[in-house]
Amino acid sequence: MTSTSPTIRVNAWLALVLALLAIVVPAPARATDDNTPTALVEQTTSRVLAILADHALSADEKRHRIEDVVYDSVDFETLSRLVLARNWSRFNDDQRVAFMDAFKQHLSMTYGRNVESYHNEKVTILSSRAESQGDWTVKTKILRGGPGDISVDYRARQRDGRWRIIDVIIEGVSLVSNFRSQFQDVVSNGGPDHLITLLREKNAKGEPLKTS
Repeated sequence: MTSTSPTIRVNAWLALVLALLAIVVPAPARATDDNTPTALVEQTTSRVLAILADHALSADEKRHRIEDVVYDSVDFETLSRLVLARNWSRFNDDQRVAFMDAFKQHLSMTYGRNVESYHNEKVTILSSRAESQGDWTVKTKILRGGPGDISVDYRARQRDGRWRIIDVIIEGVSLVSNFRSQFQDVVSNGGPDHLITLLREKNAKGEPLKTS
């Protein structure tokens, strides 16, 4: 498999933040049903924009409120299952809860610190399509005013009658696949508690895990 260049990799993960800090440009066929994958993506970015536009909020307050929006839009239980894959069965109930909490904090720490990186980028929703297992992909593009435009696809799944995000694919790089490869190595070498401890240590130091 051909490795991703460092420049593309950095831009790809920065795009995860930009994707949540962007103005949505209405697509030609705008969803009218609030409970659709496309509406989910539109509403998430719109809610984040309202927070960014509130000049009464400090940077830290904005980050915390954006976290609330992301936590509401992402199915972290399903995301955690996908990231851990076959290792999910090695975690007991308490370890699963501890992992999901540490993983949430790690994502917030890794990407939330880039809140100030927003420079009026816009997002346009290009299309959406059905996937296997009833999932749905919403394809978008971050418009940066030149060759730096970034493709971002959101994979959504419906659970308990509600659509939520379960993966973000940026320039072909899947958040799930990226972390799965890292976590698999850690769990294989040290077990569930080792992964939880490592995430907590990285969170305390404000350090991201190395990308593959």
